[in-house]
Amino acid sequence: MAGHNISSCVEPILTPHLTRLYFVVLIGGLVGIISILFLLVKMNTRSVTTTAVINLVVVHSVFLLTVPFRLTYLIKHTWTFGLPFCKFVSAMVHIHMYLTFLFYVVILVIRFLLFFKHKDKMEFYRKLHAVAASTGLWLLVIVIVVPLVFSHYGTQEGYDKYHCFKFHKELAHVPVQVINYMIVIIVIIIAVILLVFQSIIIMLMVRKIRHSLLSHQEFWAQLKNLLFIGVILVCFLPYQFFRIYYLYTVAHSSDCNNNAAFYNEIFLSVTAISCFDLLLFVLGGSHWFKQKIIDLWNCLLCH
Repeated sequence: MAGHNISSCVEPILTPHLTRLYFVVLIGGLVGIISILFLLVKMNTRSVTTTAVINLVVVHSVFLLTVPFRLTYLIKHTWTFGLPFCKFVSAMVHIHMYLTFLFYVVILVIRFLLFFKHKDKMEFYRKLHAVAASTGLWLLVIVIVVPLVFSHYGTQEGYDKYHCFKFHKELAHVPVQVINYMIVIIVIIIAVILLVFQSIIIMLMVRKIRHSLLSHQEFWAQLKNLLFIGVILVCFLPYQFFRIYYLYTVAHSSDCNNNAAFYNEIFLSVTAISCFDLLLFVLGGSHWFKQKIIDLWNCLLCH
C-alpha cells in the first residue's frame, strides 16, 4: 500500500478546496460519532453488527485525530511535525479507507446471511466474546499491519521533512506497484460482489412483498445496507479505478505538473467523506427519515 498523495504539488490550485473538504469531514465526522454514541447505548452489545459499528467508530475517531494536522499543513504549506509523523498522518488516510471498507464488508455479509437464513440477528454468546473479537482484531492491526506499513512506507527514497504527503516516488518500485494492483483488484471484486448480492435481495423483497414494502422492518434494514454500498461506490471505488491509471502515468515520473497528481489528490480526499456514514446511519434509522421516504414513495405512486 503505497502513499502517493501529493499535497505539495497541488498547493496553488487545490489547497483551498482540500482545506474546506477536510474541515467539513472533521466536523461531519465528529457529529456522526457523537450521534452514534447515543444510539449505541440502546443497541444490543452482543450483536455482531453492533460490534462492527463500534469498531467503525474507533477507525473514524483515530483518522479524525490526524485531520487537524493535515489541515495545518494545507494552511501553512510547511510541515513542522517531523517526517515520521508525516508518514503516520499520510498512511492513516489509506489505513482508514481499507479498515472502513473491511467493516462495511463484515456488516453487509452478516446482514446478507441473516436475510438468506431468515434470522433476525446474529449475536456473540457473551459480551466478553464481542470484546475479545474486537481486541483480537485491533491487536492484529497494531502488532502486524501498522508496523508492516510503516516499515515500508516512504522508505525507498529520500524526502523533505518540511513537505509532507509527497511519497509518490515509491510507486517507481515494482513490488510496490504489484501490491497496489492486487489491492485495487481485490477491493473492486468484493465491491461488485456485494452490489450483486444486495441487488438480488432487493429484487426478492420487491417480488415477495411488493404492496407492503415500506411497512416491513427488513426493507428498512436493506436500505441501511444500500447506505454502506453507496459509500463504497461514491467514496472508495472512484479512487480505486483512478489508481490503475495513476500507477501507469505517474509511477516513473517525479513531475508535479502531471495532471494525474491533481486528480489523485482529489480522489484520495473523497475517501475521507466516508466519515459521514455514521451520521447517515443515525438519520437512516430515524422516524423522520422513514416518513420522508414513505411520502416520496406515495408521491411517485400517485404520478
